[in-house]
Amino acid sequence: MIALIQRVSEASVKVDGQIVGEIGAGLLVLLGVEKGDDEAKAKRLSERVLGYRIFEDEQGKMNLNVKQIEGQVLVVSQFTLPADTEKGMRPSFSKGAEPSEAERLYECFSQYCRQAEVHTENGRFAADMKVALVNDGPVTFWLQV
Repeated sequence: MIALIQRVSEASVKVDGQIVGEIGAGLLVLLGVEKGDDEAKAKRLSERVLGYRIFEDEQGKMNLNVKQIEGQVLVVSQFTLPADTEKGMRPSFSKGAEPSEAERLYECFSQYCRQAEVHTENGRFAADMKVALVNDGPVTFWLQV
C-alpha cells in the first residue's frame, strides 16, 4: 500500500463539477492499493501517515504531525501509484489490487484515520476526479508499507 502525502494549506476534490471532499490545512493523501495488501497494512499506513512529522514547530523544524496541528486529511484513490514503470513507454497496472478489494481497503484506511479522531474527507473511488491543492512548502513524501 502506497501513500503519496502532500502537506497542504487547502485541498479539494470535484466530481462532475461538484465538490465531494474539501479540507483546510493538513494532508492530501493519494492512496494506491497493491495486490496482497490487507487491513493490517491499511492500519499501519494510516498510523504512519498520521504520525509523520512534516509540519513546522515554533523553531521552523518539521517536528509536528497532522494530529498535533489539528489538521485535516483528504484521501483520494490513486490506482496509478502501484504502476510498474520500469520498462517501456507505457505503465503496467498489474501490481494494483482488483477494484473491489482496492475500494474496500481505501475505505478501511479512511476509517482508521477517522478512528484516530482526525477530520477525514474522501474523493470518490474510481470516479473521474479533479483534485485542487495548495502544496505548502512544497512538501511531498512517498510512504509505503
